[in-house]
Amino acid sequence: MSKLRVLYVASEINPFLQTSEVADFVRKLPQAMQERGMEIRILVPRFGLINERKNRLHEVVRLSGINISVGEEEKPLIIKVASIPNAKLQVYFIDNEDYFHRKYVFHDKENKFYEDNDERAIFFCKGVIETVKKLGWAPDIVHCNDWMTSLIPLYLKTTYKNDPLFKDAKSIFTIHNNSFSHKFNDDLLEKVKMMDIEDSMLANLQSADYQGFIKLGMEFSDSVIMAEEDNSLSGLFEEINDKKKLETIEQNDNFSESYFNLYNELVG
Repeated sequence: MSKLRVLYVASEINPFLQTSEVADFVRKLPQAMQERGMEIRILVPRFGLINERKNRLHEVVRLSGINISVGEEEKPLIIKVASIPNAKLQVYFIDNEDYFHRKYVFHDKENKFYEDNDERAIFFCKGVIETVKKLGWAPDIVHCNDWMTSLIPLYLKTTYKNDPLFKDAKSIFTIHNNSFSHKFNDDLLEKVKMMDIEDSMLANLQSADYQGFIKLGMEFSDSVIMAEEDNSLSGLFEEINDKKKLETIEQNDNFSESYFNLYNELVG
């Protein structure tokens, strides 16, 4: 049997950036899966807090140069890569001067939520899929983490559903609950739209807030995992199609075993 191929997508990863538990999760799990014989790719945004020189990031020219559309605009996609020290893992960074060269992640120095965080998420999600296409690497599992990655399951089930690289891919959405109270502008749905996406598919995103993104990720992924018990989100599970596989996998000593079994179950 060929190696299982797992694509990890998240907003951060240790040691390059850590603002929440997502960074540790995405550092430990891919290595654990690689040690079990899986083939791994990891993609994260190149936020401005990441020191390129210290972390030895360099541009991958053959992957860069695509334009990604966000609403009416097209923005150039730059791909950088770096190796995780003491691990045989590379991390690909999605970069764009307008979206990611700030010295903060989701909030400015006054702790105000960036108005264009929705556009940054859209650019990132589209950029991830286009980068994997350029790599010519077909993932069996696309493991998305937290709200910033929540559009990927939608895009895989619609715009990219017939793409040879993605047609058999299964998506997992792990919720880490890095919530925010911001509400995005009314043009959010138009910006999110791509080919083969009808208005009705975006119903869960009409609230234009954190819960909207989470609901959308839950709706279109093949499996939904909560990284920890969180009563504030438990009501969302009841709203989403109840046949979906919903579980809590706590980040204890056995969490990699649980994910290993889940990956094989989904692909099997």
